[in-house]
Amino acid sequence: MISKDREYLSFEFLARQEGEGMFVDGQAAIFDRPAEWFVMDGVKYYLVIDSHALDRAEMDDVVLNIEHGGKPAAKTRNGTLKLDLRPDGLYVSADLSQNVTGRELFEEILKKFYDRMSFAFGIEEVGGDSYDQPTHTRTVLRIKRLWDVAAVTWAVFEQTQVSARAWVETQHAMDSRAEVLRAAEVVRVAEAAQHLERLKLCSQILAKVG
Repeated sequence: MISKDREYLSFEFLARQEGEGMFVDGQAAIFDRPAEWFVMDGVKYYLVIDSHALDRAEMDDVVLNIEHGGKPAAKTRNGTLKLDLRPDGLYVSADLSQNVTGRELFEEILKKFYDRMSFAFGIEEVGGDSYDQPTHTRTVLRIKRLWDVAAVTWAVFEQTQVSARAWVETQHAMDSRAEVLRAAEVVRVAEAAQHLERLKLCSQILAKVG
């Protein structure tokens, strides 16, 4: 179930079979590297995950599921889903061989029914992110909780952009207003300079006449 109060990021993954094991591996988050996040009215917005964003995040009870819902195919609490926090990012590895849901999902991954994964997380309400307007870059500073990792189809992942769109629409409106205010300030300064020049010229003419 896609939730409006959560953030979603997609990532690519690899499927591999070792003996009876059915594994999927991927790097869910790459730290300190801007990634194109959303495009609105021709403006590209970027997202960066800070290298310390997950330092205090709750990650002890995370599931791997399908389309962010339904029965879990793997789970951190029983060791079938492993999260590895490294200096360059968050890595995910899951053994899908331990239940029917996982085995069926692995077969569907091999048949390309699912070709993307995404993870859902919640950001701290205060100080959880920052925004650089000139570069249109949002930086996630503090993640409160990692909710789940999900196998998704491309069409389904489009739905996960609801939260991104809501954030970008708000910021885009603020950016546009800021641009208008800056343009108005430039005009005001230019007009003030022209007025001073006219006053200066009038003073010079009056001085000559006097």
